[in-house]
Amino acid sequence: HCEQAMRAVRSLEVWKLGLVNYLDALKLQEKLVLDRKSHKRCDTLLSLQHPPTYTVGKRQTVHNLLIPQSELEQIGAELHYTQRGGDITFHGPHQAILYPIISLRDTGLGARRFVEKIELTMIEMAGLYGVKASPGQRCETGVWVGEKKIGAIGVRISNGITSHGMAFNIDPDLNYFRHIVPCGIANKEVTSLRRETDYDLPTEEIIQEQLISCFARNFGYDNLIWKEDASILSDKKET
Repeated sequence: HCEQAMRAVRSLEVWKLGLVNYLDALKLQEKLVLDRKSHKRCDTLLSLQHPPTYTVGKRQTVHNLLIPQSELEQIGAELHYTQRGGDITFHGPHQAILYPIISLRDTGLGARRFVEKIELTMIEMAGLYGVKASPGQRCETGVWVGEKKIGAIGVRISNGITSHGMAFNIDPDLNYFRHIVPCGIANKEVTSLRRETDYDLPTEEIIQEQLISCFARNFGYDNLIWKEDASILSDKKET
């Protein structure tokens, strides 16, 4: 029992960043991955939202964008190519996004188990509001309510350190999803927590905190260190 008492407390630093441009979040993740790899920081979780953005994974499946790229500006959206797994997806306001920068070696998880725990995080989140969600069938990543997708997953693992992550639809403008084949799976719809629940939803900040709590519980973190200082991002812009 002495050894149990000595078990290291697992800490997770949670950065609440609000609305962040996709490329800024990408640069920040790259820096944090390097810091985590060289043991300069502990496991970190970024909690944020993006302006309207379509992102394509490393399979470069831009053919699943159904409108000409030249028209993106008219609908107020950007397009970015990334090194995460997964197909094309949409990020936008009213979507809770979590990007875990964690060491899989330290957590003792393999890649598959890591993704399963991310699925579980969003399934539990939906369950808080009486929504029954489940993982996708084979080849269908993400979390689904029946035949409709409520949460997307696209992760990158580099040298055992994770980045990118999950996007849970609280109440985004679902019209944006009409312009893509979401995650490359045709004839499937997208849904949101607002659409699927009869509950009155609290503020999005509370929902994002609930999602963080589900994540921390599933991944076994017992100490959360909250950072609400968005100057983490702005210090580079002043130069």
